[in-house]
Amino acid sequence: MTGRLAGGLWPVAVLGAILAVAACTRDEMPEASDGRALFLEYCSVCHGESARGDGEMARAMSTPPKDLTLIALRHGDSFPRAKVLSMIDGYARSDLDGPSMPEFGELLKGDLVPLDTGDGVMTPTPRKMVALLEYLESIQATR
Repeated sequence: MTGRLAGGLWPVAVLGAILAVAACTRDEMPEASDGRALFLEYCSVCHGESARGDGEMARAMSTPPKDLTLIALRHGDSFPRAKVLSMIDGYARSDLDGPSMPEFGELLKGDLVPLDTGDGVMTPTPRKMVALLEYLESIQATR
């Protein structure tokens, strides 16, 4: 058996190992650092680099953007993952709520990763949205 592996099957074994490592890497959950880059690209112009609602465009808005570091404090010290995702993807947005956020279709593209938004159910969610969610959760102020 060792002779067969050394003689002709070793390339197959190496390829299998490479594919296994690649599959594990692709399935890793996004982290807050991934979300920070997305935040700077899509959100900071209004919410500011510090996410406190002081971006370049904030001065021109009749209602300033919210301080995103206070989301958990505004919700009883609990970060409402499902609600935040709904605001980002536009599901929970309304022009009646104040200045509307732009559509972020780019965040909905790409592969999906499983995410528990707090209900115990793993829901396939766009990777970029999960990354942004992780970042926002990581910058929450505490009492």
